[in-house]
Amino acid sequence: MDMRDAPPDEPHGATEDLVVAVEQVLRHVRQSATAGGLGIAASSLLGRLSREGPLRLTELARAEGVSQPNATQLVTRMERAELVRRTADRSDGRGVLVAVTDAGLRVFAQRRAERARALDELMAELTPPEQRAAEVALTALARVIRDRRRERG
Repeated sequence: MDMRDAPPDEPHGATEDLVVAVEQVLRHVRQSATAGGLGIAASSLLGRLSREGPLRLTELARAEGVSQPNATQLVTRMERAELVRRTADRSDGRGVLVAVTDAGLRVFAQRRAERARALDELMAELTPPEQRAAEVALTALARVIRDRRRERG
């Protein structure tokens, strides 16, 4: 297909190759994390609470891009597994905060270590120049993401 025939919102060429590469790396690293037997949504929620601290259920649902009923179900399952707990919001007696437990923090740390090992194993198979290039590129992309988040407030 000629590039002029490609829809303007679809990646093509090198960009498409990068998207596929990023998806493959993410999938490999995610699948390497098995601690706690969590799915992707539960792992993401646990990571967010570990990084950001307690959040209201509505904030958590919005941040995770899920409906409030889905977030409620997920939090309930994670609460039963003692990975999170609900606590009263001191700033608003009607509100409830979801916080990670010590057990949840341990599972999060184990999963992060598993992902780090998986990435280390991949990086070890690269040549030294490829390792440096990957480190520079990934660090630069992470910086751009952080900057965008700060700009959005």
